[in-house]
Amino acid sequence: MSPSRADLVADCSRCVGLCCVVPAFAPSADFALDKPAGVPCPHLGLHPAEHFGCTIHTELPERGFAGCTVYDCFGAGQRVAQAPSYAGHDWRDPDVRPAMFADFEVVERLHELQWYLLEAVERCPDPALVDEAEGLLEQVERAAASPRDVEVVRLQLRADPLLGEVSDAVREPAGVDLRGHDLAGQDLRGHDLVAATLRGAVLLGADLRGVDLTGTDLLGADLRGADLRGADASGALFWTRLQLRAARTDTTTRLPDLPA
Repeated sequence: MSPSRADLVADCSRCVGLCCVVPAFAPSADFALDKPAGVPCPHLGLHPAEHFGCTIHTELPERGFAGCTVYDCFGAGQRVAQAPSYAGHDWRDPDVRPAMFADFEVVERLHELQWYLLEAVERCPDPALVDEAEGLLEQVERAAASPRDVEVVRLQLRADPLLGEVSDAVREPAGVDLRGHDLAGQDLRGHDLVAATLRGAVLLGADLRGVDLTGTDLLGADLRGADLRGADASGALFWTRLQLRAARTDTTTRLPDLPA
């Protein structure tokens, strides 16, 4: 059975701080320290009463950890932590640590793929493409349920052209093609971006105030610091919570209805 998009929302209360241990951090504007992969962040609460919570969660940006505020595991953390194979154990047990870390990295990528495929099923007007997306979604779910030795890249390579076809079908007639363009810091307020493809575009700090993004393909677009105040992104395609958190929005920004 395939998940709903609500199943792909992180529930930190059911995890064991995997996102604070598995990834590596490098000193930057997003992270205030150097943390190798597999090493717990010094701010991870390991005392039983802290339940693997972040001890500086309420002041992450002020403490130099803005990157943590936009991170999204797509619900992989709780799925791996609650897996029957790890019942009663967590990554502090050296006997399960390597497998748990590997499973988390695989499931995180598979859940992100599911996020896009579920939207494809919901929004694509072409029944044949919907059937194809549903079939691939079932394969990805089976892989996520048993992530050992899963070839994630193979599944991603199958999904990429399919999501491209879905994008073309949803955006018919298609707008301007700006996929992969470096638009960092640019003023895009006068551009018609309705049904455009900004797939993989760099929009770091771009000015998108008041821009209509209806039907715009945002898959993989870097929206860190992009100004979306007054923009209409309610009908944008392949939008994620990570992008939402990374962009600058306010009460005038129209956003898609994503699971919280």
